[in-house]
Amino acid sequence: MIDLQKASILKRFAAWMIDAILVGVLAVGIGFVLSLALGYDGYNDAVTDGYAKYEAQYGVVFDITQDEYLAMDEETRQNYDAAYDALIADEEVLYAYNMVVSLIMLIVSLSLFVSILLLEFVVPLCFKNGQTIGKKVFALAVIRTDGIRLSTLQLFVRSVLGKFTVETMIPVCILMMLFWGTMGAVGLFVLVALLITQAILVITTKTDSLLHDVFACTVVVDYPSQRIFNSTEELIAYTKQIHAEQAARQDY
Repeated sequence: MIDLQKASILKRFAAWMIDAILVGVLAVGIGFVLSLALGYDGYNDAVTDGYAKYEAQYGVVFDITQDEYLAMDEETRQNYDAAYDALIADEEVLYAYNMVVSLIMLIVSLSLFVSILLLEFVVPLCFKNGQTIGKKVFALAVIRTDGIRLSTLQLFVRSVLGKFTVETMIPVCILMMLFWGTMGAVGLFVLVALLITQAILVITTKTDSLLHDVFACTVVVDYPSQRIFNSTEELIAYTKQIHAEQAARQDY
């Protein structure tokens, strides 16, 4: 087994910050283009107009808290409920609202997927050794835990299954459902459990790995000081050479 020159947590965090900012900027740009192409603003305006119509008609404000609703007197509450029933009975407004929700999910998912695919998979394929832009800046590399250069499949698993699916989309979907009020304590529990799992992995694994590295069996290393092998055969040959040199020194 070769010595792994593991990258420091500080360097990994700094590289992650650069990559996260780049992913965020690219995702916002892609999301803007998608929103124009899919007509998001039109549906959103229809929902806004629908809310304004029934608020003016019934003299209510829909954007209130549960405490404010419960504090209403009986007559005011009945008027509010009537306004809300009229709103959701309006098929055009309801359709526009459903489209807004669906498009938000689609635009967020696609923009994040394309951004992560480009910056966490395509760019490392071009730079080699699993280097993203952030890792290139801080001279870090990603290799297999046995010191061999990671394969394209491992890089795909690391970036798409690990970073996009588990570490990005699960939290994003939960946060959106929490915002819309369609998920409660269960969502918070999953988020906390995911954070705790990541912390435990960093503390307990020999490679200080996060979930995406566990999935792909990879490790982040200091590139200038790490020897990277191209194949298992090359690693075996190197190991035999080291053992032979050690044996020769002992005989001497």
